[in-house]
Amino acid sequence: MVGRLLAYLDSVVARDPAPRSRWEVLLYPGIWAVAFHRVSHRLFRARLFFLARLVNHIGRLLTAIDIHPGATIGRHLFIDHGFTVIGETAEIGDNVTIYQCVTLGGTNPANGIGGKRHPTLADDSIIGSGAQILGPITVGRRARVGANAVVTEDVPEGATMVGVKARSTLVAAETWAKDFIPYGTPCKEPCKDAEPAVARIEALEAEVAALRGQLAEVLARCSDTPRDGTKG
Repeated sequence: MVGRLLAYLDSVVARDPAPRSRWEVLLYPGIWAVAFHRVSHRLFRARLFFLARLVNHIGRLLTAIDIHPGATIGRHLFIDHGFTVIGETAEIGDNVTIYQCVTLGGTNPANGIGGKRHPTLADDSIIGSGAQILGPITVGRRARVGANAVVTEDVPEGATMVGVKARSTLVAAETWAKDFIPYGTPCKEPCKDAEPAVARIEALEAEVAALRGQLAEVLARCSDTPRDGTKG
């Protein structure tokens, strides 16, 4: 029991540069939210639904993180800060990192019958702050979802998703294979759909620079010409 707790705290320290020791991590709301969920999930599986909801409610009041008792969570989930919502049929693998204000939300089943309505996060996935993962989709292993992205389709293994609606960026396999990248989205990675626009912007900037040079030459010649039209 103690060994598992220490391994969990060490996994958080490895992903967050803020704490000075593993004991400081014990004060994180995300750690307490997961602890409350472990209890409520056991009660839920025992069909003690009211007690499960009661524990969930207390945990939500204390941590500002709402994890439905029915959600399935693997080892070493790290929820960094609060205001995160995880739905009933969500499934979370091992070593998943979720930042603040994330929603693992459901969709209304077309047949009106409840079932798998919430997403599945595979091992080592990273969900950036404010991201909305909606519906019974799968976020692949080591995939990353950028801040404020809205994901409604399956995410391939190792992909980086950004935008509304989220789209994949071009990231080489040797890049995504790194052990951990904070916040889910590396800097300066152009989106696939944005590459033509970036090239066009660069061409326009070069054209503007050339026009400015020509304008400067014209103004210089005009300043050397007397107003009566004769050359000095």
